[in-house]
Amino acid sequence: MSWKTFIEKQKTAATIFTHALRKNELSHAYILEGPKGTGKREMAKLLAQTLFCENRKGIEPCHECRNCRRIASGNHPDIVWVKKEEDATLIKKEQITYLTREFAYRSVESQIKLFIIEDADLMSTQAANSLLKFIEEPHQNTVALLLTEHIHQLLDTIISRCQVLTFSALSRKDLEDKLIEQGISKPLAALSSQLTNRYDEAISYCKDEWFANARLLVIQLEQKLFNSTQAGLSTMYELFAPHFKDQKQWDIALDLLLFWYRDMMSIHLDRLSEVVYCDKLDELKSQTLQKSLQHIADDMAYILKAKRQLLSHVNGLSVMEELIVKLQGEA
Repeated sequence: MSWKTFIEKQKTAATIFTHALRKNELSHAYILEGPKGTGKREMAKLLAQTLFCENRKGIEPCHECRNCRRIASGNHPDIVWVKKEEDATLIKKEQITYLTREFAYRSVESQIKLFIIEDADLMSTQAANSLLKFIEEPHQNTVALLLTEHIHQLLDTIISRCQVLTFSALSRKDLEDKLIEQGISKPLAALSSQLTNRYDEAISYCKDEWFANARLLVIQLEQKLFNSTQAGLSTMYELFAPHFKDQKQWDIALDLLLFWYRDMMSIHLDRLSEVVYCDKLDELKSQTLQKSLQHIADDMAYILKAKRQLLSHVNGLSVMEELIVKLQGEA
C-alpha cells in the first residue's frame, strides 16, 4: 500500500497525513474512525513505515528496508501496538499503563515513538482515563493513533484532544477487490458488495452457507423461469420456500433477482464490466437475446414493487407467487 493508493481510496485522511508529513507537522494524536475494512489499520502501518523508513523516497516508504520489514511484522521497538487481549472483552488499564511507561523512556533507535491503539472504543473506563492523562501532556516526538469503528463510544475529552480522520465506506469495486484479496471467490465477492458497502457485513455474507445457497437458488429459479411459469412456481414452492424464512431473507432473494435482471440490462447496453453474475455470462447473454430493454425494465419494476410489498408486511411467499407470474408476462 502507498500514499498514492490511499489518496484514491481515502482521500481526506491520506491528504491530511501526506500534507503533515511534507511539512513535518504531524499532530501528537489522531483518531482514525470509520467502518471495518476501510483501511484504518493499513494507513496506520503505512504512516509508521513512512516515519521509520531508512530509504524513503519523498513521503513514500520503500517497504524493503530493515525498519519497513520489522514494522510489517510488528517488531519495531519504537512502535507499540495495543489491542484487546484474546480472551478479554475490554482493553485493560494495565495495558495503557504499560504503554505510558514505555513512552516515558527515550526512543530506542529513532527520534520518534509511535503508539497505535486498535479498537480504542473497547478501552475500559480506567484505561480511557489513563490514556487521557497521557494525551493531555504528550511527550516530545511521540505520535498516537487511535483506531475505532465506534467513535461515539470514546470519551469526549479524548476526542477533543485528537485530530479526527474519518474513513468513508469502500466503493463497491474496492470492497469487491478487498474480499477477493481475502480469498473470497469473485462471484460471491461481486454479489455481496452489491448488497452492502460494509466490509464486515459483506464478509459475513460470503462466509455464510445460506447466502451461497441463496445465490444458487436464484440462478436455478431463473433457469426454470426461462422455460415456463409452472417450472418457476414449482421451484419456488419446493426450494425457495424452505430456504427463505423471514422478511429479511425474502428481501435478499428479491435483491439477488434484481441483480440478475440488471445484469441483462448491462449486457443490452454493452456494459459487461458491470455484470454481477460474472460466472453466468453466457446464460445471461442467451436470456438477454430474448428480451427487449423495455421488457427487462418492466421486470425490474415488478421486482421493486415486490420489495415494497414486503415492506408493507405482505407474506413473502405470496409476493413471490405474484412476481413469478408477472415475470412470465401472464399477469
